Amino acid sequence: MIDDPSQPVFHIDQGVTRDGVIQVRRRWSPSGDAVASMLLLHGLGEHGGRYEHVGQRFASAGVDVVAIDLRGFGLSGGRRAHVDSFERYLDDVEDQLAQIRPLGHRMVLLGHSMGGLIAARYAASGRPMTDLLVLSGPALEADIPRWQEIAAPIMGRVAPRMKIPTEISGDLLSTDPAVGQAYEADPLVSTHATAGLGRAMFEAMSWTSENLKRIVVPTYVVHGGDDRLVPPSASEIFEGRPETERTVYDGMRHEVFNEPTGLDVVDQIVEWIIANL
Repeated sequence: MIDDPSQPVFHIDQGVTRDGVIQVRRRWSPSGDAVASMLLLHGLGEHGGRYEHVGQRFASAGVDVVAIDLRGFGLSGGRRAHVDSFERYLDDVEDQLAQIRPLGHRMVLLGHSMGGLIAARYAASGRPMTDLLVLSGPALEADIPRWQEIAAPIMGRVAPRMKIPTEISGDLLSTDPAVGQAYEADPLVSTHATAGLGRAMFEAMSWTSENLKRIVVPTYVVHGGDDRLVPPSASEIFEGRPETERTVYDGMRHEVFNEPTGLDVVDQIVEWIIANL
């Protein structure tokens, strides 16, 4: 296990996206020299504040981490859990990376679940990319009720702002009951998403899967073997790709970082980052 007694420095601030949406950013910086910079993207319904322990762990190992609350989530502005185009997320990622790049470090893009979909879609987009890509349970497919799968594309066209329950219960996230309890009590968690966001996600899943060959940076994929929100089959598409490693953790659920041994997963990612810098 990587163990550095240095205390990370935490900072939270906000900026404005290119189309005028307030975006909140949390940053965990090493107390000493950084070996890399990272932009971290959270999953559907949640926010960057749920990654405090992850950011601290990375920072203790020398990775300077910035986690944004995606537009429409957490403390950021925008219509709740809605996006009119998936390209908005890519714009936000590109602009945040442009702000981090002057730090002068090698760069990592890490995304979990929907954030993993955004990160993978961005990596395949041809926009200015980071040196490394890390995906946690990337939502390239989803285990959702059939009616939602059918309704989202249709309603995304005719009623894009219609709210649809995400139906994410706390027990699906981790084998640790405290994680689910904290999630369900978190006032910043969104329990609904709009049909427009659902449609945008399905389109992004399809496009990214069809254009995976466009991802050319070294990639590390982690996935819970007992993930019932984004099944492990969603990331099987990365198996056998050049410069790509994939680890499936038996018995872990959707949020591998929030499992009892989740910080060990962070340590393994740090080791992979250092080995690939």
